[in-house]
Amino acid sequence: MYFLDDSLFPENQEKLVITAAPYGPEWEPADFPEDIPLTMDQHVQQAVDCWNAGATVLHVHVRELDGKGSKRMSQFNELLRRLREAVPEMILQVGGSISFAPEGDGDDAKWLSDDTRHMLAELDPKPDQVTIAINTSQMNIVELMTADDIRGTSFERPELWEAYRNMDVPANPAWVEEHLDRLVARGIQPHFQLAHSAQLETVERLVRRGVYTGPLNITWVAIGGGFDGPNPYTMMDFIRRVPDGASLTLESIMRNVLPINTMAIALGLHTRCGNEDTLWGRLGEKITSAAGVEQLVRIATELGRGVATGKEAREIYKLDEYYDSADEALAKLGYPPNRRPGQVGFVHHA
Repeated sequence: MYFLDDSLFPENQEKLVITAAPYGPEWEPADFPEDIPLTMDQHVQQAVDCWNAGATVLHVHVRELDGKGSKRMSQFNELLRRLREAVPEMILQVGGSISFAPEGDGDDAKWLSDDTRHMLAELDPKPDQVTIAINTSQMNIVELMTADDIRGTSFERPELWEAYRNMDVPANPAWVEEHLDRLVARGIQPHFQLAHSAQLETVERLVRRGVYTGPLNITWVAIGGGFDGPNPYTMMDFIRRVPDGASLTLESIMRNVLPINTMAIALGLHTRCGNEDTLWGRLGEKITSAAGVEQLVRIATELGRGVATGKEAREIYKLDEYYDSADEALAKLGYPPNRRPGQVGFVHHA
């Protein structure tokens, strides 16, 4: 992304898109009963509260009544149907992992099978987006957690901690290509959840080879443990490498969430918050997902940056666009064109 001299002026920035992730599939309801939903009614109310607070994108997971993350498509279909009625303007983004909670203490924390994750393309009603991982990688979500972060939560159990410490993200090339094909065929936009610049390079190759030729909505997931950490130098290098035509959201973990989001707001990028990312506001003080959204709205307002409406967020995400070829996608996204036969030197758009 290229920054002009006036790129930090809020009047020259896109409206802020706030993603709320209020379903915290890694936590148990007792970890924060005031904010982690259990019943279907509570799931819907979380969406309404986050929408009213200013969020326009909802990152969706579903929990069963026993407290575990749901693996049933029927549960997702029911929640999506009710969300379409309760928050009709909100962008519904289903978490592509579905659930990565371990079945019990000591079990591995695993994502569902490839075939089951492909079924996300068959959800009815269909979501607007499904998140997609690129390249199989480690996802040790506890590496950056401190003793203060886990105090009084289920993560104090050594068996659970160990299960999450050894979690990985299955996303091999054949699965990624098939998943993209299925999502695009159904009119569901993929949202790329990227751990580091190597994965961003793979996304570029997918575009150059015509495997994916649509808008790029990207989240930089700075959670450590095989992903980038919330280091400002690493963050700016990733931002620099994202093409100008993409939309970029910054995501982090625990008490890194607010400072990373504050920098995102100032830079003209987009934000994500909620109990999936952190239970905490200030040290030792829990913050609800809706309160986290309200906090970001206040910061944006103080900086003079507007917050996107549902309609504006859809326009920023280009939900209804698709490109006819790799060449058109490269031009729309701001990547240099593919090299033509016999062409030498650096390539650039005319």
